[in-house]
Amino acid sequence: MERITLGNGSGDLTVSAFSLGNMTWGNQTPMDDGLSQIDAALDAGIDLIDTAEMYPTNPVRAETAGASERVIGEWLRRGGNRDRIVIATKVTGPGQRAVRDGAGFDGATVRAAVEDSLLRLNTDRIDLYQLHWPMRGSYHFRQTWTYDPSRQDRDATLAHMDDVLGAVADLAAAGKIRAFGLSNETCWGTTRWIDRAAATGAPRVVAVQNEYSLLCRLYDTDMAEMAVNEEVVCLAYSPLAAGILTGKYAGGAVPKASRGDLNPGLSGRMTARALAATDAYHALARTHGLDPVQMALAWLRTRPFPVIPILGATTLEQLQAQLPATRLTLPQEVLAGIEAIHRAHPLPY
Repeated sequence: MERITLGNGSGDLTVSAFSLGNMTWGNQTPMDDGLSQIDAALDAGIDLIDTAEMYPTNPVRAETAGASERVIGEWLRRGGNRDRIVIATKVTGPGQRAVRDGAGFDGATVRAAVEDSLLRLNTDRIDLYQLHWPMRGSYHFRQTWTYDPSRQDRDATLAHMDDVLGAVADLAAAGKIRAFGLSNETCWGTTRWIDRAAATGAPRVVAVQNEYSLLCRLYDTDMAEMAVNEEVVCLAYSPLAAGILTGKYAGGAVPKASRGDLNPGLSGRMTARALAATDAYHALARTHGLDPVQMALAWLRTRPFPVIPILGATTLEQLQAQLPATRLTLPQEVLAGIEAIHRAHPLPY
């Protein structure tokens, strides 16, 4: 599998061109299935595993927060080779009451959260440490409809960045984190983190984990330009639009114990327009004899900016159905068909 270097500030950190996410592990996905998913991903050439201190989701609960990290820690405890995997995790942003009662993070919080994650992960280092979402607010997760940045305090934001970057620099110097990244960020926010890192001598942003799929293409404009010029990799979460692109919700179906069953509306993704777009993508895949899930995942690796899709599977069987996408090359007529559908069904949620 192709290898990707994360950013121009950490040339020693290379990762697989696909990642394995684990936000269902410890809730919908039991321990043994999660361990098997790690083994299957490694067999396929995937070594980047993405998690977060608040996982699992659906729902996020104080009593289960950290359980997904513990699955990785258990894999290592059972004899897994630490050098075979690249671990990415995140500190929780404000408003998530299951973690620190929704307080968010500052430099001191980051220091403490890293230590807690290291214990759960059963390791001495985190390869990529990410801020799950900004302290100042975010337009992600369908907040675009009401996004209002007019109350943001620029000076306070920059001071917060310097405080957090000071902690990140100390943790990197201690060997506890290797690289620094963001999640659910904007173009302005990413470039300011980069500027402040340069000004303070802290680790530079190497990746931004934002939602990106055939149905969610907010990354295509300003973020894409930033990614190319600043050498920042997009870690694409929900590459199957929370399961919509699998087709399992076609015709209003909601399979028992699916994400749509546990989270009705899929955080605003489940719309008639999204289902219509999905039907069109499935028709395109049938025309060319392709699996629609594998087509959707392989398409992400064709973008004109660096993208690492994060595969997410509740079961090992679901992961095994996705893995052939890592070896799939889409012909030009399929790519042209995808762009035609995108123009006909723009921003479906």
